[in-house]
Amino acid sequence: QVQLVESGGGLVQPGGSLRLSCAAAGFTLDYYAIGWFRQAPGKEREGVSCISSSDGSTYYADSVKGRFTISRDNAKNTVYLQMNSLKPEDTAVYYCATDCYIRENTIVVVTGMDYWGKGTLVTVSS
Repeated sequence: QVQLVESGGGLVQPGGSLRLSCAAAGFTLDYYAIGWFRQAPGKEREGVSCISSSDGSTYYADSVKGRFTISRDNAKNTVYLQMNSLKPEDTAVYYCATDCYIRENTIVVVTGMDYWGKGTLVTVSS
């Protein structure tokens, strides 16, 4: 019913680009702040980017600033993450989720109110 579906992951070489998509079903995505998160083996989940539902403000983790861009297409009920200049350390499963916000300069979600997709794998390797 209410679900998010990520797509666009794959294998790319360092310096390459990918565009991830987060498509919503069962709700209107533009009513929500939407965030991108990632998790690599042996590491905690990291907030990558967040786009607000009000003024469209965007936020990025320091590790991706200048390389990643989050955007929204309301007509398609989809949020995107354009990833450029990819590095091996960007390798992870990427998830999108509802209700992101910024806490102590970290992108997080509202616990108990968040919806998550199943993720899409991004592998950056030569």
